Amino acid sequence: MILYNVTITVDKDVHEDFLRWMRNTHIPDVMSTGMFLSYRISRLIGHEHEDSEIFSIQYLVQDMPTLVRYQSEFAPALQKDVRDHYEGKFAAFRTVMELIDRNER
Repeated sequence: MILYNVTITVDKDVHEDFLRWMRNTHIPDVMSTGMFLSYRISRLIGHEHEDSEIFSIQYLVQDMPTLVRYQSEFAPALQKDVRDHYEGKFAAFRTVMELIDRNER
């Protein structure tokens, strides 16, 4: 299994709207691609950026070929949509991790 992690730093003046839009529009659009099994949203606590909030959105994907397909076929348009809504109000970076083990209830 692969975790596709998107860490996003968002200006405080739009962070509530951003989170609402992510939950109601963007993440459902990402999940509707059929490439991911599940997702998780987290907020970073205790960071040093007083003028922003930092979120981590992790998508669980079956394997690297599926992630590569997502990145080539779907990600460009979905990332453009985020830019169109919040240009200049956020910064994002993406990481890919191999899930070695888990214990979830």
